[in-house]
Amino acid sequence: MNEILTQINGIPIRTNFVKNLPYNPKLKPLLRGKRKAGILGEVIFWNQVRAKSFHNIDFDRQRIIGNYIVDFYVKKLGLVVEIDGWSHDVKKDYDEFREKYFESLELKIFKTTDFDVKNNLSRVMKDMEDFIIQNYTAETTPS
Repeated sequence: MNEILTQINGIPIRTNFVKNLPYNPKLKPLLRGKRKAGILGEVIFWNQVRAKSFHNIDFDRQRIIGNYIVDFYVKKLGLVVEIDGWSHDVKKDYDEFREKYFESLELKIFKTTDFDVKNNLSRVMKDMEDFIIQNYTAETTPS
């Protein structure tokens, strides 16, 4: 049974650590560049979740999974967080393929938009809370 990671609004959240994720070391130089780029929506989001400041959950920024770099990743939940900017409007097929790949690894994906992070951060954080509760709530066993 998975251990309880945290509680959100009094609801226990269980871990869902996904082992042995594929990793492409050739993406490492690109990773550094993405971190240095300082995309505003990602920086704003990072300031909300860094140092376990969001329900004591540890987020990684710019994580390599397979042949992709995700914006944020929560190891103990197997949770990918993607903040999509305008460029994703023209990459729907690519994004769909990428999402199916992550789902095949048993990862969950929380997506939001760069616009929402910049303009309605409190709603984004509430939506992420709801997503985590929906997908990681400790199962109650009937007595």
